[in-house]
Amino acid sequence: MGITISTDLNYRSKLWNYGVDREAIMTQLTSYCDIVLGNEEDAEKHFGIKPEGLDITTQGEHVKADAFLSVCQQMMKRFPNAKKVITTLRGSLSASHNTWAGVLYDGSTTYTSREYQITHIVDRVGGGDSFMGGLIYGLLKYPDNDQHALDFAVAASCLKHTIKGDANLVTLVEVEKLMGGDASGRVAR
Repeated sequence: MGITISTDLNYRSKLWNYGVDREAIMTQLTSYCDIVLGNEEDAEKHFGIKPEGLDITTQGEHVKADAFLSVCQQMMKRFPNAKKVITTLRGSLSASHNTWAGVLYDGSTTYTSREYQITHIVDRVGGGDSFMGGLIYGLLKYPDNDQHALDFAVAASCLKHTIKGDANLVTLVEVEKLMGGDASGRVAR
């Protein structure tokens, strides 16, 4: 029907406690998808795909986009219907201070967002969902500009980390302001 299908792999171990073959189910579902979002942990838990030459558990705050290109390439090889594979990049300095960025791979070009320093995190819950929501919006708003779509998703999710609760309550203007480089937090009157 020409509908774009997306998935957020978002592995949750408690959801798979009912005796089914997680890899088989997720492989079948993901095989239908045009847009695949998942970090390296999701790719490993669902499909056994790991970054080549990188142990993510030792990276801490030093998460580099280049290291995750191999995950994106492996995902595209495994799921040839995918037009874009996206991963979030979280570096953890502490529970309240993370770095945040993203990578989008379209099969030939790798797009990398700027890296944000998120200090004084209020709530990480909903950070991934706000990224995916921002990505879908960004891909619709900027259909010919994957860099802008990625930048929108990362900025929207970055701002969500400053809000308590599961929902991202920021405005389009606030996301675009951060995308444009204004991280001052000043109120526009």
